[in-house]
Amino acid sequence: MRNSKKFDFAVDKYYFNVSNGIQTITIHRAEKKSAEDVFNNYLKVGKKAEWLGRWNGKKFEDDREKTKTA
Repeated sequence: MRNSKKFDFAVDKYYFNVSNGIQTITIHRAEKKSAEDVFNNYLKVGKKAEWLGRWNGKKFEDDREKTKTA
């Protein structure tokens, strides 16, 4: 079992996690609208998703009005 991520986050990309049972998948998109669309699609099909936001190089900036988690 992998305990830590094996990649570096890219600056100015949008990230969210999708939980699939015991495994969590981190997904990224370059554009905010694209990331929100994909994130909302995961929520619509009943997946547990967590919005992380835009990576600025040190931390995530969450600029969505309301983060949804299903």
